[in-house]
Amino acid sequence: MKFYFFHLMPYADLDLSYTEKYDTSWVKLPNTYYDREKGHALYNRYLDELEFADTLGFDGIGCNEHHQTAYGMMPSPIVIASALSRRTKNAKILVLGSAIPLRENPLWLAEEHAMIDTITGGRLISGFVRGIGAEYHATGVNPIWSHERFHEAHDLIIRAWTEPGPFRFAGKHYHFDYVNLWPRPYQQPHPPIWIPSQGSQETIEWASHPSRKYTYLQTFSPAAAVARFLKMYRDQAEKYGYEASGDQLGWAIPVYVGETDEIARKEARPHIEAFRNKFAKMPFEMLLPPGYLSMSSMKRVAAAKAGMSIDMTLEMLDEQGMFIVGSAATVRERLAEAQKQIGFNHLLPLLQFGTLPHDLTIKNATLFAEQVMPHLRPLGEAKAAAAAE
Repeated sequence: MKFYFFHLMPYADLDLSYTEKYDTSWVKLPNTYYDREKGHALYNRYLDELEFADTLGFDGIGCNEHHQTAYGMMPSPIVIASALSRRTKNAKILVLGSAIPLRENPLWLAEEHAMIDTITGGRLISGFVRGIGAEYHATGVNPIWSHERFHEAHDLIIRAWTEPGPFRFAGKHYHFDYVNLWPRPYQQPHPPIWIPSQGSQETIEWASHPSRKYTYLQTFSPAAAVARFLKMYRDQAEKYGYEASGDQLGWAIPVYVGETDEIARKEARPHIEAFRNKFAKMPFEMLLPPGYLSMSSMKRVAAAKAGMSIDMTLEMLDEQGMFIVGSAATVRERLAEAQKQIGFNHLLPLLQFGTLPHDLTIKNATLFAEQVMPHLRPLGEAKAAAAAE
């Protein structure tokens, strides 16, 4: 298994009483709740945490893209990746991901990712996403065209990375008379591409196609839904005529490690409950606006996200496999069992969530790196070795 320290960079100093007036921290929450001095401190604190993860031996450090929300202060993940590119030495830098349908000029994204890949000497992993429904409210892009714009932008970026220029690109949504990328990516033919998703059937079918075989990540869902969606990927690969490997599957989930189960639960409780019941909560119509998903995918994702409108305790989150908390031994056992059942080789633990302060984030990351990762690494390696024999 491989491990990636993933960060959302939430506005952790948010006045949580905002829910007395507003039903979500996404798009509609007035930016008067934001304090520039606190924002300045948080950005630098979070960069310190990501850089610290590099020294702990994580395989990668991850950032992502969200707009107009206290849930995550990364409207431009490339800014964070740029800051990390010169301050880290070993870990892969995961941009998970860039919302390519929201861009009016995908070539700029291709250029930015190529720059980071070149500066780091090939440490970039490029994540492409459509962006969750709230992003379409924030940017004014029509969600009906989400799939079309995603696929067309993807094709343009891949061609820009791999084909000698200049050449012409004429699509339905994007048109360029000159595609001639400078610089080209350091990794050849291009950086690895990962596809985080909420479980869209169309996304799974597309990512697993033999011409792509992109790593698929299931994000922040109940364990049963994670198992179901990753199995969908494996089943779809089988329909395509090949067997998907564990390296094509990943899981992102909040994790907290303490000295004992009791200590872990006590320390994590207010922060994971704030994460789930404050930062992550949004109206259903904002999560899945009309046209964003096909009817079949809408039903699947809606079922997986059922209960988003209700508050959940730590115990409820733990029971549903939406949060893993406990001593190092407990966390190891839970993750080993999940890996055995599901077969993913990439784990993205969210080790800072909601209002979790810096000292507990550092403690959590250190315990996870020193007492969990070494025990679980051989799991994926053993399966890979067996498959090679």
